[in-house]
Amino acid sequence: MRHDPAVIAVVETIMEISGTKANIVLEDYFPGDRFAGGKYQPASHTITIYIEEIREQCNQIFKTDVCFEEYLSIVLAHEIGHAEDAELMSLVDLMDNTENEIDRSRILLQIEQNAWDYATSIIPERSSFLLSTVISHSLQPHYEAIKRSGNPQRVGA
Repeated sequence: MRHDPAVIAVVETIMEISGTKANIVLEDYFPGDRFAGGKYQPASHTITIYIEEIREQCNQIFKTDVCFEEYLSIVLAHEIGHAEDAELMSLVDLMDNTENEIDRSRILLQIEQNAWDYATSIIPERSSFLLSTVISHSLQPHYEAIKRSGNPQRVGA
């Protein structure tokens, strides 16, 4: 699959900034029913980025794809955040061994917050408005699930 040189340049730049050793695979669309821009597979230390899904997300959130390359860099930085998260596997194990849906939601929120914290550390300041908007859209469903439980605190709090 051949991708636009601008896409390749974004990927190479974010990989260089992050220093990640994760494998990066570029696909057009996520194969499942979800609307996913990327996915990290810990077993193979591989990040798959779904280019056209990201373009659609960008259009959905910002009503244009003019900022597509910046949006792509944010999604990739987030996925690298999962790959570089030292707590990821212990949080996943904890989530897998937790039956309470509210606790599972809190753990999933913590996993996502960790990845966004990492992304924030490597995305250039000029993208801060875009980044904060994407983070808000990404975390909103997690906060809503926890809010419905009546106890919106962070994992470990």
